[in-house]
Amino acid sequence: MQTITTSAHIEPGTRFRVTPFADRTNPFVSLRIGGEFVELALIARLGTSEALRALAAAAIEAAGALDAMATDTAEVTGRG
Repeated sequence: MQTITTSAHIEPGTRFRVTPFADRTNPFVSLRIGGEFVELALIARLGTSEALRALAAAAIEAAGALDAMATDTAEVTGRG
């Protein structure tokens, strides 16, 4: 990845869009993540599919952590 640091909140209505560009000289895929005010576009060239899979795995791990937090919060709230 090239250098940039940014922060945005993923909301329930966040949109995701994948668009392949099958150009013969420079094929790539655009992965867009957008909301009401912010849109992030990730450009993935040939040879970067493993990096996208790692991103997907990290997102699944993050979702699992959020699910666990929600469960823990419900258990704590239910006590007492």
